[in-house]
Amino acid sequence: MIHAAIHHCRTVLSILILLLIAGTYAYINIAKESSPDIDIPQIYVSMSLEGISPDDSERLLLRPMEQELATIEGVKEMKSTAYQGGGFVLLEFQAGFNKDIALDDVQKAVDQARPELPDDVEEPSVTEVNFSLFPVLVVTLSGNMPERTLLKLAQNLQDRIETISSVLDVNIAGDREELVEILVNPELLESYALNGNDIMNLFKVSNRLVAAGNLDTGAGRFAIKVPGLFETVHDVMNMPLRVNEDSVIKVRDIAEIRRTFKDPDSIARLRGERAIAIEVVKRSGENIIDTVKAVRKIVAEESKFWPQDVEVSFTQDESETIKTMLLDLQNNVISAIILVMIVVVFALGVRTATLVGIAIPGAFLTGIFVIYVMGLTVNIVVLFSLTLSIGMLVDGAIVVTEYADRKLSEGVPRDKAYGEAARRMAWPIISSTATTLAAFAPLLFWPDTVGEFMKYMPITLIAVLASSMLMALIFVPTLGALYGKPGAAGDPKMMRMLTTSEDGDLKTITGFTGLYLTVLEVALKRPGRILLLALVLLIGVQSAYMKFGKGVEFFPSIEPDFASVLIHARGNLSIYEQDKLVKEVEDIVLEVDGIETMYSRIGTSKQKGTDLPEDAIGQIQIAFTDWDTRKPASEILNEIRERTSSLAGIFIETRKQKEGPAAGKAVEIQIASRFPEKLGPATVQILHILEELGDFRDIEDTRPLPGIEWELEVDRAQASKFGMDITTIGNYIRMVTNGLKVAEYRPDDSDDEIDIVIRHGTEQRTLDQLDNVRIEGANGSVPISSFVNRSAQPAVGVIYRSDQRRIVTVKADLPPEININAKVEQIKGWLSKKLDKLDPEVEITFKGQDEDQRNSQSFLTKAFIVALFMMAIILVTQFNSFYSAFLILTAVIMSTIGVMIGLMVTGQPFGIVMTGVGVIALAGIIVNNNIVLIDTFDHLRRQYGDSMDIREIILRTGAQRLRPVLLTTITTVIGLMPMVLQLNIDFI
Repeated sequence: MIHAAIHHCRTVLSILILLLIAGTYAYINIAKESSPDIDIPQIYVSMSLEGISPDDSERLLLRPMEQELATIEGVKEMKSTAYQGGGFVLLEFQAGFNKDIALDDVQKAVDQARPELPDDVEEPSVTEVNFSLFPVLVVTLSGNMPERTLLKLAQNLQDRIETISSVLDVNIAGDREELVEILVNPELLESYALNGNDIMNLFKVSNRLVAAGNLDTGAGRFAIKVPGLFETVHDVMNMPLRVNEDSVIKVRDIAEIRRTFKDPDSIARLRGERAIAIEVVKRSGENIIDTVKAVRKIVAEESKFWPQDVEVSFTQDESETIKTMLLDLQNNVISAIILVMIVVVFALGVRTATLVGIAIPGAFLTGIFVIYVMGLTVNIVVLFSLTLSIGMLVDGAIVVTEYADRKLSEGVPRDKAYGEAARRMAWPIISSTATTLAAFAPLLFWPDTVGEFMKYMPITLIAVLASSMLMALIFVPTLGALYGKPGAAGDPKMMRMLTTSEDGDLKTITGFTGLYLTVLEVALKRPGRILLLALVLLIGVQSAYMKFGKGVEFFPSIEPDFASVLIHARGNLSIYEQDKLVKEVEDIVLEVDGIETMYSRIGTSKQKGTDLPEDAIGQIQIAFTDWDTRKPASEILNEIRERTSSLAGIFIETRKQKEGPAAGKAVEIQIASRFPEKLGPATVQILHILEELGDFRDIEDTRPLPGIEWELEVDRAQASKFGMDITTIGNYIRMVTNGLKVAEYRPDDSDDEIDIVIRHGTEQRTLDQLDNVRIEGANGSVPISSFVNRSAQPAVGVIYRSDQRRIVTVKADLPPEININAKVEQIKGWLSKKLDKLDPEVEITFKGQDEDQRNSQSFLTKAFIVALFMMAIILVTQFNSFYSAFLILTAVIMSTIGVMIGLMVTGQPFGIVMTGVGVIALAGIIVNNNIVLIDTFDHLRRQYGDSMDIREIILRTGAQRLRPVLLTTITTVIGLMPMVLQLNIDFI
């Protein structure tokens, strides 16, 4: 194949040009996004029943649903939550699950459970959880103007943005549903003897679409129309309620009617001003940069017609992050090419270095083209993998060009020199590439969400490194055969050294190579001592790291662009009281330097699987200015904590943005039991442990919060004496609370139906009024207190369950300088010593990051072992020798000495994900160099085995292969230096 490629050089060059063009096209047009678009193995079943308590939700909604869902195969864990107004069940499947089959199984189970649910419950919804369903851009509208105006502008903008083909969904946050309120006076209702149930029935029969049919007179055919639907507020005002002889009592006579909004349960603000946010979700596989660009264009067009007081802000713009990363990658590639070229020019000359330089963009763009054809996207994992591969792309090209350079210096024609170099180094390069790919191949089977997140890395590296092998064996030799010429090897001094390394006196070699041979000769005279020293060093360094190192971490912490400030408060606080408390924190945060934007959401969030604590009354999302223009995020957040520590009645928690797979707090301990009464004491024990061990902060647990709720107990027997039933009593009570819905209508200026509710005026919506409500019965007006007893009861709050058991979860964070893994092990050690003090009917499990870390650590250990076996098989096939394979794999184990020393010198912890992947990548690189050495050793032994002893063959092997081994190692290191040093020279 190599001979055919050189002979048909024009065809090969045409293919190379095609690959470069196709790769460039793919790089420009491939979908770009921040996080990988992965299928999270979770399915969400939501149930809603207005007014249902958490206790009743658990008993009537969750338990029947859990019994059916528990029969589904492949479910890893089933979590459920009951809250005021409904509940949900979250199913987590094994990684790699078939999404379509799982959704079908869940829907069938939900359909089977439906008859066992209350009749009034809304139809349960089944949805999948997907990273791509999170917003890629939030457009925020704020300003000093009426809420209705902002909402109308947001709705119009929502309609325009939804026309973009790459946009999947557009949601409005911070808005309120519209409402028509009929504010009645209780005294007027009583004086006119109006019955609430009669009013409801009147609205139902008056607000109807009547299809009166057609009239055919024989002389014509006419449609007959009887308008009956409410179209305006005036239609509602003029609706008759009672007729007494000639007098008609209309709604306007007993009530004030106004078109307004529902009572707020959340409030949104941008930089302290009331705001409405438009959250834009892109379609899976679409280009995030183009999508955000199209959204910004529409916003710019629409804003031309808006009032000047409207302020438009863009937050959570993930396209900026991905554009910055792409620019950094391009600059890193250019920097790496320049640095590699400098080294190769110094060692091999300009023309040979040009051949090596072509291999980088060639392999890089070919790999991108493969990713594009596979339908994958460019994201942070792909970009990291591409940057990681830059230094490894040139290894094969260097080995081939270095060998060809030596042959050219001996006077061999360039076509024969490069042909012989490619043929001679073909198997070493194929074997070294195969072993590198074997090191990464097991990562394709990484389980769980972390594996789905990280699988893009082995796919990318396999595509790029396989492309680099083609470059080294086909395209570089073909180009070299066309215009290659002797490089550094053409220097007379270098030629003498190379000739001497072949069959001359090795003692005459000077310079760095001579020094290396001297050291190697000394080592060969004392092989036992050298091996013992290496073994002692291996054990010593590992032990030293365990004692003095920074421990183990799951995923590396980075300098974030975003952070959240959570405001905790307890008690029966109204939304306006919560708003006032959050406003105090906002005023302090606005004074802190280094914050670009601040978006606040006020109100508790108790449903839909949110990770927010139950007592969080508000969340402030802050975007930092550029990292190089401000203090570290940890210092900014500590300043916020210090400044807000004096605020009474609230507790402040800060959370930094985390890269990588979604993760909660540093420590998550789940306490489960089939006996709910035992969860409280066990939770107190765990909290005491955390307090005793120290260093923990932002500790929270999911026990019900202290608070009260008012229970109205109806004496059914007494109520029946007055002709009252539960439904009638409940309807009258709703007029004091949120309002009694009597009808709905769709005006011309609204796309949605608007509820019409009857309720008492603001001054009459009090606790005392609950006792004073009078119900119109057959025998006149009756006070509700005659058959209803009002009492304060402890609030239940939110109920959490896992695998059909009640659970409480204790969560805590740690300061950045404390190693999470070490602290978790400390807790486990304490628990193991105090087993006699723990209730045996209570199960304690470590969840969250610790669970992910244990799973990933277990997998990566197995992956490393499997990779070693795969490399061993390749090496045995290459050399037909168990000894050679063992020798090379031993070098892989020894290479971890440098890893641990590097971690101790830099003060970095061993990252389960990133360092683990780095060690696997290192194994591939170490094998490459050793294959080249042992292949040359075997070649020399076959050629000179009768005339040279083994020691001399080893020395000649070292002398001949020192230059390519050093070059491949140096270029790999230099290729990574721009990323390591965060050195970003802006070439573009």
